[in-house]
Amino acid sequence: MSDQPAPADHARQQLEPAAADGLRAYAARTRADADRFASALEDLAANGLPAVEECTPWEELREAHLARLATQRPTVA
Repeated sequence: MSDQPAPADHARQQLEPAAADGLRAYAARTRADADRFASALEDLAANGLPAVEECTPWEELREAHLARLATQRPTVA
């Protein structure tokens, strides 16, 4: 994105305060996720790959994630 203001002939429509707050919150979460990802990559670059014995198989990670999603799903009465 540019730090330059929009040209006068293309005035921007202002967001509602709640929408702007939600957008800022989303940006903060996205920035935090990117920081965690970058940190993991930096750790790999500095220390190499972990030993296979220290890793969790992707199938276990998938099942744990699916279980978390199932608990978040609203139940139908």
